[in-house]
Amino acid sequence: MSSSPSRLHRLVSLAPPRYDHIPAARISLGLAIPLATLLLTGHLGWAMFAGFGAFTGIYSRYEPTRDRFRRQSQAGAMLVVCVTIGALLAQLTTAAPGMTGKIAIIVVTALVAGGSAVFVGSRGLKPGGAIFPVFAVAAVASAPPAAPVWVAALVAACCAALCVGLGLLGHWAGERHPGVVLSTDHLHASRAERTAEFLRYTIAALGAGLLGLLSGLPFPYWAQVAAVAPLAPLGYSAQVERGLQRVVGTTLGIVTTAFLLSFPAEPWQLVVWVVLLQFLAELYVLRNYAMALLFITPLALLMVQLGHPQPAGPMLRARVLETAIGVAVGLVMILGRRALERRRARRAVVG
Repeated sequence: MSSSPSRLHRLVSLAPPRYDHIPAARISLGLAIPLATLLLTGHLGWAMFAGFGAFTGIYSRYEPTRDRFRRQSQAGAMLVVCVTIGALLAQLTTAAPGMTGKIAIIVVTALVAGGSAVFVGSRGLKPGGAIFPVFAVAAVASAPPAAPVWVAALVAACCAALCVGLGLLGHWAGERHPGVVLSTDHLHASRAERTAEFLRYTIAALGAGLLGLLSGLPFPYWAQVAAVAPLAPLGYSAQVERGLQRVVGTTLGIVTTAFLLSFPAEPWQLVVWVVLLQFLAELYVLRNYAMALLFITPLALLMVQLGHPQPAGPMLRARVLETAIGVAVGLVMILGRRALERRRARRAVVG
């Protein structure tokens, strides 16, 4: 009885601030500069390449500057590879339209989910999990090709490099944390643990993607993104809570998105909204994940709109339903794993 009010309290309460405005400003600047450049040069169709490269800045918050440089460089390289894979898939699936191309995107995205989760975990990158690599691969692959593969890779690489540079400059902006001692737990994971992690993420993303596809909804990769989101936190209780926050926050975020899309907007106005939403998302994401999704959801949808415009109504409905499908798959994986571990523990006691 006591855990339920506690969980509800965590859903609506804010953790104490930690000078969040400094990394939030750095991260949003890393997105604003590329999007403004693309807008001024008439290449806003490349916005997704830039946006996913700019996700580099999200990694390694509240870490010493030297460690931030190293880890953001690793994260940036990972995201550039993901954008490149997505762009290559987009080119290949135009020659194989229909169900074959969609299944190929789902399968490759699932493999990327497993591989990137292992990479992130083995390097100790924060935030953990595979949500950004999955989003990068699947969103780019699902949109019509906006540029040659090499252009997509180059744009993403330039944005990633910019964010790594801003991470260094953050040292002089007050974002220095010399006293932080980084965990080394990731160095001690066994091969069996890495293999289990790969399978967990791959199966969750594959199952959610296939269910999203069978449901007839237009963007099955959103189910894949939602499925891997609850797997990142440590501990079953935190994972279940993250899944619930994902559904509640996304649903409320759809209301925000519907408001923003309820009136005509010029491309430059969408860019302004995206940058502002990025700042607000980073301001709250470590304090309350559900509240941050009020900004993350419209941020993700508007960024996709910049590169690949969609009718607003069907897109918003699909986002809610596919998020529910994905979170359900993720929770089944989490609870199934817990039940299996309990059974093994009972057998060990009996034995």
